[in-house]
Amino acid sequence: MEIIGKLVAVAALAVALEGCASSGDEVMDYAQTPMPREVGQAVVRNDTHKPIQCVPYAREHSVIKIYGDAYAWWDKAAGKYQRGNLPEPGAVMVLNNYADANRGHVAVVRKVVGPREIRIDHANWFDDGSIYVNNPVEDVSSGNDWSMVRVYNLKTGGWGAKLYPVQGFIGGSGGDSVLDAKDRPDLVADGGGGMGATALVDEIN
Repeated sequence: MEIIGKLVAVAALAVALEGCASSGDEVMDYAQTPMPREVGQAVVRNDTHKPIQCVPYAREHSVIKIYGDAYAWWDKAAGKYQRGNLPEPGAVMVLNNYADANRGHVAVVRKVVGPREIRIDHANWFDDGSIYVNNPVEDVSSGNDWSMVRVYNLKTGGWGAKLYPVQGFIGGSGGDSVLDAKDRPDLVADGGGGMGATALVDEIN
């Protein structure tokens, strides 16, 4: 009888949970998303490097060879590189109005995890000259068009509260769009040192 009672309880729980199932049409409450959908673990090891800005880092780690301030990259790419609204591995994501109208930020798309999550490699995110690799970024736009994102804070281990408008993505797929993993150091900020403090990250899935 005890087994039958447990089976009845499990069946009742399944019916109750069925009412909570998503139809896929709702807009997810991203403020309540505690962690990236793809689980990983950062293994931190102290290291040093010279402080670097986002522009030279993106230029060095992609095939997009544009010079000048990050906020000007989108316009400078016109007629020279493919520009689009959706992320692809190797593309450079361009954030506009990063801090004000004359400040932008560029980052290289490392991986597309899903329709709402990518991983990026970038530098100087907190004006600290550090390098951040495999950094989760989430699309929080109402139309799932990647026009607005938030960035996972690798220092605090949580999603940042600020939302950033995206101009778009320069370049795209192709094996030559990004450096081979073996040629690209996996460096991220460790959050505990001074300017230029970095760490080595290993992704465990």
